[in-house]
Amino acid sequence: MTQQVLVTGADGFIGSHLTEHLLSLGYQVRALALYNSFNDWGWLDSIEPNDRLTVETGDVRDPAFCQHLCRDVGTVYHLAALIAIPYSYRAPYSYVDTNVQGTLNMVQAAMDQGVSRFIHTSTSEVYGTAQYVPINEDHPLQPQSPYSASKIGADAMAMSYFNAFDFPVTIARPFNTYGPRQSARAVIPTIISQIADGATEIKLGDTSPTRDFNYVTDTCRGFAALAQCNAAIGETVNIGSNYEISVQDTLEMIKEMMGSDVRFIQDDQRLRPGKSEVFRLWCDNAKIENLTGFKPEVDIRQGLKHTIDWFTEPKNLARYKTGIYNV
Repeated sequence: MTQQVLVTGADGFIGSHLTEHLLSLGYQVRALALYNSFNDWGWLDSIEPNDRLTVETGDVRDPAFCQHLCRDVGTVYHLAALIAIPYSYRAPYSYVDTNVQGTLNMVQAAMDQGVSRFIHTSTSEVYGTAQYVPINEDHPLQPQSPYSASKIGADAMAMSYFNAFDFPVTIARPFNTYGPRQSARAVIPTIISQIADGATEIKLGDTSPTRDFNYVTDTCRGFAALAQCNAAIGETVNIGSNYEISVQDTLEMIKEMMGSDVRFIQDDQRLRPGKSEVFRLWCDNAKIENLTGFKPEVDIRQGLKHTIDWFTEPKNLARYKTGIYNV
């Protein structure tokens, strides 16, 4: 019998790609989309139908629903979260409810229902501005936004179930993932979508920070590799490329690849509060390679080309409000 796996947050950017990846590996996938009265499944609506895919709608903030969701599941990939940093300044309580309480609900339900592996999703934002590079898993955690603080709390809650109950938790900590379907609140789709829509000027926040950008299929491969690695149980593991590039240089690369002469203008409303900006992220990915043999396959130019090709398809671009600042 094919093992059934669960993906929470499957209606989102990474979650929808992870769902497709797991289906390609032959798994039976139960995919959670956030309940809404329109029966909208987010990005799951755009993937190919598959007999091994079952979509559930619900909310990880409800512990009774999480118990139902985790029945008859072998592995849980817990990606459901609020992730926008600017919105976390306005609505920090929501981030605790979804990210911390939601993780508690899921890990408790998974343990109660006899799940054999629990892959919890962290974020490189928990490291804050790098104190040294590349950043390995021993780097101090620095909560520079309510979002980051909520993810630090969620990570700790998940890992406490390994420490207290010997429940098989792994914390997957991806660095900056990009690719098709990403929200326009992120810098790469913001630029690509606006250039594709004919913009001559693009408003941006600070472009001096550096990031370790990872194409989404590589991030998904990292998740799947960790779920198959018993040595990763009880561990926190970075998923990244070990390649650092500034946001400015990334934007210039996109501009060149799209043949655009667009001008970039700094917009004060897009700047983070002074002590909240994370100025440097560069992943040390030695641990995941040593544990699983994982290496990224898609370099930055290849990944940007795939992303540009997807966004310049009119049916895809039509799903984005390119003229509105998306917090």
